[in-house]
Amino acid sequence: MCMGKKWDEIRIDNLEVYAHHGVFPEEKEKGQPFFVNLVLYTDTRKAGQRDDLTLSTHYGEVCHLVTEWMQQHICDLIETVAENLAAEVLGCFPLVRALDVEIRKPQAPIGLPFESVSVKIHRGWHRVYVALGSNMGDRKKYLQMGVDAMEARQDIRLEKVSSWRQTAPYGGVEQADFLNGVMEIRTLLTPRELLEYLHEVEQGADRKREVHWGPRTLDLDILLYDDLVMESEELIIPHVDMQNRDFVLGPMAEIAPWVRHPVLGLTMGQMYARLASGRQGDS
Repeated sequence: MCMGKKWDEIRIDNLEVYAHHGVFPEEKEKGQPFFVNLVLYTDTRKAGQRDDLTLSTHYGEVCHLVTEWMQQHICDLIETVAENLAAEVLGCFPLVRALDVEIRKPQAPIGLPFESVSVKIHRGWHRVYVALGSNMGDRKKYLQMGVDAMEARQDIRLEKVSSWRQTAPYGGVEQADFLNGVMEIRTLLTPRELLEYLHEVEQGADRKREVHWGPRTLDLDILLYDDLVMESEELIIPHVDMQNRDFVLGPMAEIAPWVRHPVLGLTMGQMYARLASGRQGDS
């Protein structure tokens, strides 16, 4: 979750659920009590001002969802329980932007005196901008494949899609013009998990990585991920050299002109205006 805003909190403490999670057969057969603690990060202002439950998250419904899920599923690890509950709550309650989930197991078969063991995780929605490009075959069809792939998963929400723009190829390789655009998504995936999924989508479109900056049926690149700045062998965020790419900044200025580059400090609108003025100066 983008942490620029201080979110309000709805807390659920020590919800007791009798369930059958555990590594040992007797745990799955007999079951035992579990305690769930939740912190839901959301905006309660409108609900508080208007005294209207429909503008808030119904914590009773959250409790019932957690109880039903834990009783209807069996997992070896409370780590798995926590992950699945986080995804369920975030998927079912759209006003919840992020949450903390703690699963406590007071009767874990340790054989030593203890109060409880627990796993606590933080999960939330992340705002991500993804560039799309194609210059082979039916370009619009391939770009639409990329858009449809975002709508096919519960852990990704498609928010906006720019118009398509035809642009000259970038990088000096002689090839056909590209059709480009940008989409805004919300996702529960980590950057590396999202990158892996984007590669799967590209492969589904018969993408071949044979020539650097060469022709491709579908190219999907992570441009921005919240305000994250990271560098690894397989992924760099923000995307390298995006400030000099018309086919990136044009669509970004169309759908998110106010979003700031986390390193350069300029908005997408400002960066696109600078690039456009530089082109005019060269002409």
